[in-house]
Amino acid sequence: MTNTALQLFCDRIVEAGRITGADVAELAREILADGLMGRDEADLLLALDRAMPDQHEGFAAFLTASVVDFAVYGERPTGRITPETAAWLSASLAGRRGPTRTGARIAMEIVREATVSDEALIAFALKAKCWTRQPAEADKGTLPLAA
Repeated sequence: MTNTALQLFCDRIVEAGRITGADVAELAREILADGLMGRDEADLLLALDRAMPDQHEGFAAFLTASVVDFAVYGERPTGRITPETAAWLSASLAGRRGPTRTGARIAMEIVREATVSDEALIAFALKAKCWTRQPAEADKGTLPLAA
């Protein structure tokens, strides 16, 4: 079930065409003060990251911390990235065109923070990191998605 306030926030941001520092503060203090409560909320924010090239730098930090916290400590078993969670993360972070720089950062931070990570997410994180450094080369290969 999607957080209505989060959905309205995202709709407003898309209409405005950018994410400001005030928007990030509102998101952190009011809309998601208790963190992400489900995958649908994470998916919504990851889609917003892909859709908004004009972002306050605080959004990437907030999004990274929120998704890492949810994936590593909110999902069960705590601290472990299962194959099923790895598949969701890989698909959500990649979208249709590959991960953003923030998406690649999130994948790497999850692998670092988790006690155990499924090897598919590790492979995705490594490939995503290379892809975002050399976007022209990314068209020559494919990102591994967890199956």
